[in-house]
Amino acid sequence: MARATITLKKTGTDEGARKPVLERQFSLARRLWNHTALRKFSIILVLALAWQIYGMVVHNDLLFPTLSDTFNSFVSSIRSGVLPDRAWTSLRILVIGYVTGILIAGVLTILAISTQIGTDFLEVMTAMFNPLPAIALLPLALLWFGLGTTSIVFVLLHSVVWVVALNTQGGFLSVSQTLRMVGRNYELTGLRYVWLILVPAAFPSILTGLKIAWAFAWRTLIAAELVFGVASGKGGLGWYIFENRNLLDIPAVFAGLLTVIIIGLIVENFFFRLIEKKTVRRWGMQS
Repeated sequence: MARATITLKKTGTDEGARKPVLERQFSLARRLWNHTALRKFSIILVLALAWQIYGMVVHNDLLFPTLSDTFNSFVSSIRSGVLPDRAWTSLRILVIGYVTGILIAGVLTILAISTQIGTDFLEVMTAMFNPLPAIALLPLALLWFGLGTTSIVFVLLHSVVWVVALNTQGGFLSVSQTLRMVGRNYELTGLRYVWLILVPAAFPSILTGLKIAWAFAWRTLIAAELVFGVASGKGGLGWYIFENRNLLDIPAVFAGLLTVIIIGLIVENFFFRLIEKKTVRRWGMQS
């Protein structure tokens, strides 16, 4: 158990005004454990060690390669330029679908809070399409748009639009009447009212929707690439995994999966964490 030392300090300028103050000093182990990044790194380290041990026990690269073999394949693919090129292809398509989906969701949400028919339309559309798995639209995407980037972007839009729209609308509806009255007192209307009053007040819900939509879009993209992943003559990470599976290069398959995980961790713990720190935490909306 971590130790905590309590010391007495005296404050004040003269003897009569001095009062003892309790100060708790935690041990080094406790101070290190209080760092969130260090705790998360410890979890990743334990998982990596378990991966290596299990791979050594299985002792069959065709079933489950060790972490060291996967890392060697990962480094080799980076040096050859194949893995960065495939990762860039996937991220480029993801950004196109993700940003476009956010814009469409924003338009639908603004219409929903502005008119009753917009509200009804959004509720009907989300009830119909939000439960529908995006991967189920792959056959239709192939028929309508053919084999290429457009088909994948179409599937990504389905993964992003309804999640962002639902969370944004829920955030707008939860804005207090006090803030709404402030906007009316300043005679804010239309997009200025939405941007200056509703968006800041509902931003925690909006940010949650953006995180969920990112996760949905990322896994949908990899699944789509596994099925028909060559877009404009160049495949992404999903296609990289599929190709190496056909070649029975399982360490390379795991290297592709590891790349997917690493990109997910970077986006979640740096990009979204930075947005959260600069917005909702700075505004005092989240502890």
